[in-house]
Amino acid sequence: MPARHLKSPGLQPNKTVNQTVADIVKGVIDDVRANGDKAVRQYSEKFDKWSPESFKLSQAQIDECISKVSEQTIKDIKEAQSNVRKFAEAQRKTITDFEIELHPGVFMGHRNNPISSAGAYIPGGRYPLLASAHMTIITAKVAGVKNVVACTPPIAGQIPNATVAAAHFAGADEIFLLGGTQAIAAMALGTETIRKVDFIAGPGNAFVADAKRQLFGEIGIDLLAGPTEVLIVADDVANPFTVATDLLSQAEHGPDTPAVLITTSEHVATETIRYCDEILKEMPTAELAGASWRDYGEVVVVDSMDEAYALADVYASEHVQILTRQPREALDKMTNYGALFLGERTCVSYGDKCIGTNHVLPTRGTGRYTGGLWVGKYLKTQTYQEIRDDKASGEMGLLCGRCSRAENFEGHARSGDLRAQLYLGEKYEWIDKAQV
Repeated sequence: MPARHLKSPGLQPNKTVNQTVADIVKGVIDDVRANGDKAVRQYSEKFDKWSPESFKLSQAQIDECISKVSEQTIKDIKEAQSNVRKFAEAQRKTITDFEIELHPGVFMGHRNNPISSAGAYIPGGRYPLLASAHMTIITAKVAGVKNVVACTPPIAGQIPNATVAAAHFAGADEIFLLGGTQAIAAMALGTETIRKVDFIAGPGNAFVADAKRQLFGEIGIDLLAGPTEVLIVADDVANPFTVATDLLSQAEHGPDTPAVLITTSEHVATETIRYCDEILKEMPTAELAGASWRDYGEVVVVDSMDEAYALADVYASEHVQILTRQPREALDKMTNYGALFLGERTCVSYGDKCIGTNHVLPTRGTGRYTGGLWVGKYLKTQTYQEIRDDKASGEMGLLCGRCSRAENFEGHARSGDLRAQLYLGEKYEWIDKAQV
């Protein structure tokens, strides 16, 4: 029996570039490129009503921000950051340099060198996403990035003290109270007061995402992210109230968050829908969560767990939560996702805020070919080679000459010929003619 939709989305997620957004973003980038700080200030005034003497926070200002954050919040920030740091450090240990002797006298290997400078964008907007400071800055520092510039917008004309504290404790070298396209452009291009970076990471709204898209190539980026996504795979043992709670916990990110349930149980499906409707009646963020559930929520019933996993792989959702008898089965059954959350004890919100894995993850189906932000994104794996033996160099020259002439690259071939003559005594007419 084919999959049955008990709830279908009212709208389809938009996977194309919004031309109006793209045009606005291009205008801001071109202006910042031409006018630097003057343009940055103009757009900060226009979009955020924010124009301080300096966008960069001094140490005294950072200390003042920290002093305004509750002791418990500071403690929680540090605990969450400790988890992120430990996980990133464990990842870093898996990335090793190596060197092999491929043939006698022929050595090659690679080194994993950190990017020199990185920008960390920490969104504000609806919510002060201070957890993004943990994910972008700590991961960069564990990778060995020497200079990390953090940008976060003011919220309703106020300094987001907890976000500033999080950026500071994460290890940011400079913190700017600056948001939106103008922040991305300033970090990517450099201005009189904001140094150019080589790489930018962090989530953001449609304007931030498109700024990263347009500037990719001049700088590296973590990924092109869309609205948050959640997909739950459940069997008949799943608690519908838990399923509903966890779907709506992600739906509150914004009005365009796909929230999907794939289940083998029609009872779980129908009860989840009922509980979602009930929870939304008193949920403080119901305006956003309700819009997402109404327009992008889906509930699909399938006949078997194999079908459920196969369908989930088609969605390739950012967050995939497994609420089944054997949640670890998903590790073998699925390959397309941003991150897996296995079992009822492990909700997606843990990954968003504090468990230690990175919450900057692929969306819009890109989990089919890429993972999320991790320590390796801040490293350049760079190869090297060295031939220490005359005979080995000469033999490689013979091979290079033949391979190059098969592609009509005579110049390449001659570099090989030269080594073959120098180290093996081979004779080439072109060398004798050139040296006359």
